Amino acid sequence: MRTIHILNGPNLNRLGTREPGVYGTTAFEDYLERLRDLFPSVDIVYYQSNHEGDLVDYLQSAIGDETIGVIINAGAYAHYSYAIADAIRMLSCPVVEVHISQLATREPHRHMTVLTEVCEGMIMGFGLDGYRLAVAHLVARK
Repeated sequence: MRTIHILNGPNLNRLGTREPGVYGTTAFEDYLERLRDLFPSVDIVYYQSNHEGDLVDYLQSAIGDETIGVIINAGAYAHYSYAIADAIRMLSCPVVEVHISQLATREPHRHMTVLTEVCEGMIMGFGLDGYRLAVAHLVARK
């Protein structure tokens, strides 16, 4: 079965309770069930870590030949983790960067990410629905 990996970075384990005005009130695990129901033809594997090195390790080791793409919301690491950018650069499959909020309307330090140049595209500002849009894109391109 074709696989899509979704990686979430720091503090995204608190979705549903973290700043609901910015990130909504749905826990990611609940949304993940919906994604899997919407896309039964792919295996959606989810990983979350608050630790940069764990995200790098995951990108280096868990992405296999059956992988058709990766979706990453690196959280705050998106703005300064060249280590994660380098790990993405090593992948042979497409990577889509997702952000729940609209970065351009937030604090200035959030306006740019270092992952954008190594990802196929970025989806932001659509809440959790950004993940569905990213999965749909990856499924359609294969």
